[in-house]
Amino acid sequence: MIKRLWALLGKSSKKPSNPKVFEKVPEHVAIIMDGNGRWAKTRGLPRTAGHHSGMKAVKRITMAADKLGIKYLTLYAFSTENWTRPKDEVDFLMKLPQQFIEIELDELIANNVQVRMMGHKEKLPAHTISPLEEAIVKTANNTGLVLNFALNYGSRKEMLEAVKDIASDVSRGELAIDEIDEKLMASRLHTSGMPDPDLLIRTSGELRLSNFMMWQLAYSELWFTDVYWPAFTEEHFHEAIHEYQRRVRRYGGL
Repeated sequence: MIKRLWALLGKSSKKPSNPKVFEKVPEHVAIIMDGNGRWAKTRGLPRTAGHHSGMKAVKRITMAADKLGIKYLTLYAFSTENWTRPKDEVDFLMKLPQQFIEIELDELIANNVQVRMMGHKEKLPAHTISPLEEAIVKTANNTGLVLNFALNYGSRKEMLEAVKDIASDVSRGELAIDEIDEKLMASRLHTSGMPDPDLLIRTSGELRLSNFMMWQLAYSELWFTDVYWPAFTEEHFHEAIHEYQRRVRRYGGL
């Protein structure tokens, strides 16, 4: 029974494949990029070294997703709970978006990638949010892969804000209670206008959602791997996509 559950969850224990054919590619892939600190620890390096290497993995997997024709890639970069980490680590993490944009923006533009961000901007320092906003503006007309960073994001806060927004409309008489449905709720979330993820990938061996897109992931396929995010390669990504292709999505039906 345990082995069967493990298999259903998509826990990877085999070597990554090197697939060549992708007949059914997910439209939207979401990734919880986990294990940077543990990757660094196994090498006797500071946690910040793991985060820096994790940034390289972001480019690697973005390009891999683009090559496969995936339309949306959402990356969990920093959660609302991550503020509880040591200040020096948080300060380092807040510098990474600027570094990534400065290094990669020209190539993202050349590859027709559109940058987006979802999350709560109020606590983010200017040196974090400004480069992202610049990238969003400069890539707004790109029509290829949408690279969506979840930064200072928390699903519970997102849903609470959506509920308050809807309740406010009801209290003003602008919305009737009978008009509230799943479509309306989805339109008030940070992913409004985007399809729900078809596939969620989480690295590092953890088996939980960690307050990530809990509404949007209701019917997503889940795939877990022990590989730490800095070591996550294009081959590992292909393995996850192939596992997705083998599954039958019934959405509660037969």
